[in-house]
Amino acid sequence: MALPAIADVRRAAPGAFVAVAARPPVAPLFRMVPGVDDVVTIQRRGWLEPDAALKAAAFDTALLLPNSLHSALTVLRAGIGQRWGYRRDWRGRLLTRAVHPPSGLHQAEYYQQLVHALGFPNGPLEPRLPVSGGARKAARGLLADAGCDAQSPFVALAPGAAYGGAKRWSPDRFAALATDLAKDGVRAVMLGTGADRSTANEVTARVPRIVDLVGKTDLARLAGVLALARTLVTNDSGAMHLAAAIGTPVTAVFGPTDERATRPLGAGHAVLTGTAWCRPCMLRECPLDHRCMDGIETASVISAARRSL
Repeated sequence: MALPAIADVRRAAPGAFVAVAARPPVAPLFRMVPGVDDVVTIQRRGWLEPDAALKAAAFDTALLLPNSLHSALTVLRAGIGQRWGYRRDWRGRLLTRAVHPPSGLHQAEYYQQLVHALGFPNGPLEPRLPVSGGARKAARGLLADAGCDAQSPFVALAPGAAYGGAKRWSPDRFAALATDLAKDGVRAVMLGTGADRSTANEVTARVPRIVDLVGKTDLARLAGVLALARTLVTNDSGAMHLAAAIGTPVTAVFGPTDERATRPLGAGHAVLTGTAWCRPCMLRECPLDHRCMDGIETASVISAARRSL
């Protein structure tokens, strides 16, 4: 969701050296982004401890997309003279240019509004992320090792979600989806991180022949698999946004989170929501009966996914 804002900065400052500072899990993603000259991997540290890599780079300006006080302290301790961002989380006095935050926007648009307020004209809101031939080749090899021919049609499934269990559509419904698509010769390839293993096991217990790549992809190979897939069926997740940026059609199931703020951007995507009165609650775990997700019928998701085949 940061990609459109990064592209705006790159277009407006073609001669600048643009680097992205990111945590280890997502830093490799930004090495794939056109116009990014370097990626600085930063570690989570104490409130007053400077990040050595960020400080050594000696940047002139830090543009803070996160709203957190900790991010402002990180760049302050790194000795970066210009610190720009939204006036949020009690950090206004730490910023040299503080922008009043808007409300009611998609997260990507929220980031773009920040760079616009700082003088960078906005381009398209839709993110774009090219996938290299090397990443596609690595993905084909990974699929072949798992017994899946990348030349045959397959659907990617992402049944996990890092935010919490409330965001997860039932594993038995993902299994029903995979079983239904298999009737037409469409294989299902399951993706996710090691943290999604227990959820993935619930799916594989019901669909033994599913291609299970959970915990087996780095970001580059994940991007390659998504680029080869006919579509991705997913909860509100990072894989959802990655697939959308690559240009793969997405069928996304939203429960406790707000699709107006984090839906996949671009054409050809389907977003399904329940009608529960309590959504979007933004809770990690449901204190009731998970009606927001359980109310999304399997047949509706199958139908939406089939339209992308």
